[in-house]
Order: sequence, then C-alpha cells, then structure tokens
Amino acid sequence: MRNELEINHAVENYSDMIRRICLCHLKNAADVEDVFQTVFLKYLLYKGTFESAEHEKAWFVRVAINACKDHLKSLFRHGVLCLEDLADEAASIAPEEHDVLDAVLSLPIKYKDAIYLHYYEGYSAAEIGKLLHKKESTVYSLLSRGRGLLRETLGGDL
Repeated sequence: MRNELEINHAVENYSDMIRRICLCHLKNAADVEDVFQTVFLKYLLYKGTFESAEHEKAWFVRVAINACKDHLKSLFRHGVLCLEDLADEAASIAPEEHDVLDAVLSLPIKYKDAIYLHYYEGYSAAEIGKLLHKKESTVYSLLSRGRGLLRETLGGDL
C-alpha cells in the first residue's frame, strides 16, 4: 500500500490527464469522477514498483482506459448515456478547439484512443503501441485512418 506522499504526488501529476482520458471515453462528469476514484484506489493498493516516471504514467493511462472500458461494460451502463455534463467539461476548452474535440470524441474507440494519446497527451506511436498492446505499425495505421475520418468530418487538411 502506498503512503500519503506518493498518493498526493500522483494526484498532482496525473489527475488532469486521467480526467481527460475518462471524459473522452465516458462523456459524463459523474462517471468520470467514479472512474477517477477507481484509478487512484487501484494505485493506492498496487504493490508493484515503477521503473521510471514514464512507466508510472503509462501505468496510469492503461489503468484509466481499462477502468473506463469496465465501467462502460457494467450492467448499469447498458442503454444509459448522459451527454449533458460533457458541455460543462467542454467549456474549459478553447472555442476554436470544440469542433475538433467533438470530431475526435465521435471516432470509433480504436481510433479515438490512438488520436487522443498522440495529439493530446504527446505519446509516440511506439509508446501508444505498448500502452494499447498493439504493434507500432498498427498504431500508425490507426492514426492514419483516424486522421482520414477526421478529415471527412471536419473537411480540409489536417
């Protein structure tokens, strides 16, 4: 079990990133908070060690994505979708980025993950491949196809 200093450090460093990842998947502020707490509870109980800060960050990304997927698969979530809270969260984003974010959020999940991690979190294709358990070449394909879908949705060059 982790100590208070480690937890505070992790919350300080990763909370914004985890909330953004959860919001991309869940599109509901209340669900985001539930999964956010779940992620940090898993961190609190995790007994392993991390090789580096990047390894720790990658662990948080993977756990957040998996927790979102688990939440979406839960029996309660079937047939329930609340998008009202997304507008509140989107208010913190610059107005010119709303169309792009809406387009990214509307992508199929396999493209959304790759696009989000690459453009919003700054991960390379190799790092995304490790996080999503996919080959680097597959990530390049997902990025290319995702950009193509965005190009169709938004029009113009990206």
